[in-house]
Amino acid sequence: MSKVAVVYWSGTGNTEAMANAVLDGAKGKGAEAVLLTASQFDVSMMDSFDSIAFGCPAMGAEQLEESEFEPMFSDCESKLKGKKIALFGSYGWGDGEWMRNWEEVCSADGAVLACDSVICNGFPDDKGVEMCISLGENLV
Repeated sequence: MSKVAVVYWSGTGNTEAMANAVLDGAKGKGAEAVLLTASQFDVSMMDSFDSIAFGCPAMGAEQLEESEFEPMFSDCESKLKGKKIALFGSYGWGDGEWMRNWEEVCSADGAVLACDSVICNGFPDDKGVEMCISLGENLV
């Protein structure tokens, strides 16, 4: 059985809703999946999971949340080589630059992106939820 972690930070609930849909997708494919906030996850847990979905909204000038998520993710970068991951998050402005930059960082770190990243403008609509479920399925 595949072990999947869905690790996220959410300020308004939008990315949390996405995280729950990703979790549903992974569990629906038979994975042993857990939902963790950025403050509950750290680099020491990376090897405990076959794949990880990281979720963070765009903040400020299209960047990762700086106080909890970004420090946790930066610590985990040393364990991304060869790790199957997926990225997701919400935004309220811009064009998704934060996600493109984040994908580049992950690729440079040697991560294996399981599928296309999912971004939603605001709260995920039905299509956004479907995309998040599919993202979770692709991690299994």
